[in-house]
Amino acid sequence: MQTRLKDKNDIKIFILYLLKNVGYALDFSNINDIVVQDGVVNYFDFAECFAELIDAGNIREDAASEAGEATYSLTEQGKQVCDNLQSELLPMIREKSLKSALRLLSFKKRGSISKCSISKLPDGKFIFSCKVVEEHKDILDLNLVVDNKKMLDKMMYNFDERPETVYKGLISVLTGEINYLL
Repeated sequence: MQTRLKDKNDIKIFILYLLKNVGYALDFSNINDIVVQDGVVNYFDFAECFAELIDAGNIREDAASEAGEATYSLTEQGKQVCDNLQSELLPMIREKSLKSALRLLSFKKRGSISKCSISKLPDGKFIFSCKVVEEHKDILDLNLVVDNKKMLDKMMYNFDERPETVYKGLISVLTGEINYLL
């Protein structure tokens, strides 16, 4: 079972820990993605705690990124708070979440391109094909036979919205990091 942080101070420390260890300024969307992706923190708690960290002077809003969005980074005070209080979080949560955060940011930074397509089989089933390409090389190329349109639509939506999560999940299942069957 996934541990979920509920205490606001733990959530704030968790946000500071991830930002400190990523090591560079991020926009709000990317910070949200790395904090909530593993289910340790829900979006509403994240948004509330993030705003409080800004108000307390632990996170600062920097200049806008190339895309025109504001970026955020830790202040010296935020780094000190993180260093002094990070031991309160379970090491397993910290390590797993940091690994996931770095993988997600790497996926985005590398400019990975994701594509999916469908084809209908004569028996009424579908073939769902998804692919992730980096530097003109396929790093994921998967075909699945799907029984119904509803399931197919869900798969297409999830892959289109979060290809890095699908990729990460497949790697985790295939390496035995996660075993959903037991």
